[in-house]
Amino acid sequence: MSPPVACSPGIFIEVGHAQERKQGQAACGDVFVSHKADGSGRIICVLADGLGSGIKASVLANLTATMALRYAAAEANLAQAAATILASLPICSERRIAYSTFTIIDLEPRGEVRVVEYDNPPSLLLRQGAQTAISRSEYRVPLPEGQREAILREARFTAEPGDRLVVCSDGVSQAGVGARTMPFGWGMDGAGAFLEDLLRNRPNISARQMARSLTQRALQFDGHAAKDDITASVFYLRNPRELMLFTGAPAQKVRDPELAELARGFAGRKVVCGGTTATILARELGLDLNLDSSLDNLDPEVPPEASLAGFDLVTEGAITLAVTARMLERENNPDQLRPNAATRLAGLLLDSDLIHIVAGTKINEALQDPSLPQELDIRRNLVRRLQRTLSERHLKDVRIRFI
Repeated sequence: MSPPVACSPGIFIEVGHAQERKQGQAACGDVFVSHKADGSGRIICVLADGLGSGIKASVLANLTATMALRYAAAEANLAQAAATILASLPICSERRIAYSTFTIIDLEPRGEVRVVEYDNPPSLLLRQGAQTAISRSEYRVPLPEGQREAILREARFTAEPGDRLVVCSDGVSQAGVGARTMPFGWGMDGAGAFLEDLLRNRPNISARQMARSLTQRALQFDGHAAKDDITASVFYLRNPRELMLFTGAPAQKVRDPELAELARGFAGRKVVCGGTTATILARELGLDLNLDSSLDNLDPEVPPEASLAGFDLVTEGAITLAVTARMLERENNPDQLRPNAATRLAGLLLDSDLIHIVAGTKINEALQDPSLPQELDIRRNLVRRLQRTLSERHLKDVRIRFI
């Protein structure tokens, strides 16, 4: 999941989503995709829900999401783009409806938001922790003879700092359907009330964690066996969260104090990846470096963590970075994986907006061994890979400084 977008000075958009596939299905029939336009900072996201479930629904949703993303990026009139998509989608011969529903979200750098919905549950806007009504216009889209008329809903509003926009598939709104207490399902009103309560208790919850909480609650209503694919996406406008990641020793020892000064002067979260890097920072800052030798935290894939006062996480270098990069490339949710240094690093990166990577350029002979996997390439390539994945797939602003 390209940088978060500045809506006004110091305000950024965090995008997070979570999914649960229908019980017994190999693939999720909901698809969420996002794209950031180069230069303009405009973000376009699509949530598509394929008809039915499983692999066929996943293919149809992927087709719809890809098409919608392309049309929306090229068409200034979002409703017109949606109408073009509807005219292009295959139609179910029995139900005479499109094989996929969708929601398109278009966020401009100055905070202008447009949402176009076709047969998906209505999006929710939470402002100052409470649901806020969104004015919508309806457009009737004529389709070829024999097909049911399509109705598009379009909402336009100017976002404010602290706003959260929530977009879901019907796996959320229809969670628990048929139960004695909610025969017609949870509904978006129920989901909205849950989110209001969540924000009262966790006002600074991240978009990713909020989306995850919503899907888990819907799954609970389904008896922990999803009756349909469940997807929630959250767009959170807030002050940017910054993180600085240190990895690798400076090319020249005389620059070690520079590394320490960067750490000392940084107010955000701080992470160290690399034993040598951690040793340098501990020495230059006059801190004790402590290795976590607890058997409870041993992991066969990732080396153990260490601790350094004032730093949020201290890990080994190349192996942990490579595992983290692979996890982010696959868009694995670290909250659903076995806890280790890599999942914790991935979580910190995903919960940050502006990520500063300070990469030392001193050659580490261990990383030049041709017998090692390709993932353990020279550190410079590894941080470039991390930057590309965080930027393109997770909408982060990643800046690298080589030292």
